[in-house]
Amino acid sequence: MEDLQRALSERGLTVSTLPDKGRCLLTLRDFSPGNVILSEEPYVSVPNKASRDSRCDWCFMTSNLKKCSACHVVWYCGSTCQMSDWKLHRLECRALSKLDKERQKSLTPSIRLMVKLCIRRKLQIDKLACNAHTICDSELRPLGTGLYPVVSIINHSCLPNAVLAFEGRLAVIRAVQHIPKDTEVLISYIETAGSTMTRQKALKEQYFFSCTCPRCAKVGQLEDIQESAVLEGYRCKDIRCNGFLLRDSGFICQECGLVRDKEEIRKIASEVKLLSEKASELLVSGYKMEASDTYKAFEKLQQKLCHPYSIDLMRTRETLLKILMELQNWKDALAYCKLTIPVYERVYPGFHPLLGLQYYTCGKLEWLLGDTENAMKSLTKAVDVLRISHGTNTSFMKELLTKVEEARAEASYKLLSETDPAMDG
Repeated sequence: MEDLQRALSERGLTVSTLPDKGRCLLTLRDFSPGNVILSEEPYVSVPNKASRDSRCDWCFMTSNLKKCSACHVVWYCGSTCQMSDWKLHRLECRALSKLDKERQKSLTPSIRLMVKLCIRRKLQIDKLACNAHTICDSELRPLGTGLYPVVSIINHSCLPNAVLAFEGRLAVIRAVQHIPKDTEVLISYIETAGSTMTRQKALKEQYFFSCTCPRCAKVGQLEDIQESAVLEGYRCKDIRCNGFLLRDSGFICQECGLVRDKEEIRKIASEVKLLSEKASELLVSGYKMEASDTYKAFEKLQQKLCHPYSIDLMRTRETLLKILMELQNWKDALAYCKLTIPVYERVYPGFHPLLGLQYYTCGKLEWLLGDTENAMKSLTKAVDVLRISHGTNTSFMKELLTKVEEARAEASYKLLSETDPAMDG
């Protein structure tokens, strides 16, 4: 602990203990938005089962992969990564080599992570308490799982002042707002889009505690009840009205006072459920075109039931966006992407990486469709968010910054072409 405190103090941090939380990470100096608070390599890590045969076990890269010649389970992209992992893998390799092919198939990332943890603890004297974190790429797609002892000291808040991102396997905590000296560093453990009750349920099921952050402290108050009704409840029957209904008030619109029939709501909800199940089955079966059409019908029906800022409606549009991009239907994909943006802006803080990535997707689609001016605006918004959560030195951010400059240059050229016909000659 003394070594840890000494290393943290050099970064302007200290581990402290709070009566109601236990261990926490406190600042010894001010941090500005975008500042790196902490970075840490994993104690142990493994790739996801889905990507086990397609990613290097050490760095999670996908190129030049070769199997370990002894166990035939683990893959590496080169000798450097294999040598880096050899201290642990040489012991794991012996155990894996004894497994037949059927048992190898049932080898989950969780089992491998526990095995690696036991091996590393055997190799070291220190026992470190830590929780698992999902390692994601720059676009927040999961790659694997790692144990980060120091990062695990950081507590949760539904209104975090910092964000966790990954650069390869390196976990990086950055400030997303001004954090004064003597302030606790807080990140979010869960998806924060949703009502207080939904967030509390997720925290209890996954982490066995209740959040007492300022956002959760409003539970049961009128503001919180109204927000829950908008995000997870029903809309006014009048499509021109953006009002919401409260169950305890007899499904009366809180905007215009129009009463909505309970049986009508139940009927539409039943139809929505059936269409949702059908769309999901088609997608799982690989019928993407048919799934796309069914999800579109499902989304139209949801609009009759859900508020425009509904989380369920947003999730349906996210699914449609993903399917349509896979089908290379860029025009429809952009339309649904644009519909999600206002909801993202409402349910996520200004510097949330998911908001930045949605701007990025919107910008890419606009560029593909030749709308350079709007592409430049969307990509610039993406940079404004992601430079805070992701920094500017990763290959993903460098590529994004290059895209912005290219879009800006192309938009300027188009403007000049319109004002000076000689430019086209």
